[in-house]
Amino acid sequence: MSLLMRLTRTLLRLRSNAFRSEQIVRASLAKSHPGDAPVPRRLQRSCQVSRSVIDGNAVITLTPRRGSSGRELLYVHGGAFIHPLVSAHWQIIRQLIRQTGATVTVPSYGLAPAHTVREAYPFLDKVYRQVVARAGSRPVYLAGDSAGGGLCLGLAIRYRDQGERLPAALFLFSPFLDATLSNPDIAPIRPLDVMLDVPGLRWCAQQWAADWPLTDPRISPLYDSFAGLPPVFIYQGGHDIFVADAKKLAARTQHLPTPVDLHVYPDGFHVFVGATFTPETRQVFRHIGQVVRGAT
Repeated sequence: MSLLMRLTRTLLRLRSNAFRSEQIVRASLAKSHPGDAPVPRRLQRSCQVSRSVIDGNAVITLTPRRGSSGRELLYVHGGAFIHPLVSAHWQIIRQLIRQTGATVTVPSYGLAPAHTVREAYPFLDKVYRQVVARAGSRPVYLAGDSAGGGLCLGLAIRYRDQGERLPAALFLFSPFLDATLSNPDIAPIRPLDVMLDVPGLRWCAQQWAADWPLTDPRISPLYDSFAGLPPVFIYQGGHDIFVADAKKLAARTQHLPTPVDLHVYPDGFHVFVGATFTPETRQVFRHIGQVVRGAT
């Protein structure tokens, strides 16, 4: 593990774990929260930024002014279904644009408990179809972190089942794959995780699911067969409780023509790619750039 990764994890440990209990999550939600973090000035300088509204939700599209590859990428942010897009998400998006040259579309879906999964998919469907229409014959990719990563996989499952055009590949950063959090391999990782814990996350997932079962693949994609999906690349930290389900997913797809390509960074924390200054993160984005720019 690099010194920068170790230092960042140590600093994160100084903060209280926001998901240690349902009570902590509820108390956090009771406080006033700002909306999505604004597009950073650096991204505004390097990209043409356009804004639209679909179903009452904001959608931001960033097209690089230089070095465009002509690819299209839809990025779905995380936040345990309850938190908005934060500055770290923009850092991830900036690196994706830098390495892939893609035009990146960022939808702001409604958050729990005021909104649920039932509203999210129709909205994301409309955004995705607009991206596909703009791309024409050019490749389209899905990417997302944490809860957003799980949503991306849920979208791919949905489009496979509906016979719609599938993305060329998915890039998932510490995806939330099973809202039941029932994997016994989570237990030994919990003391290592400086950001996540089961009780708070389980409550968030229940608010998001509303009357849908937590085992519905649109909420917990781990319960799908994964047959007929495009390539899926997962970048996961070993000090993250979600690594247990990421490993389970990779093991379950080994027999498929396109198994999940899981990259585990043993000492990484949850969505460590948000720390874009670390060598491990630079390696992740270089790999994504090679995949995207190498596509025909």
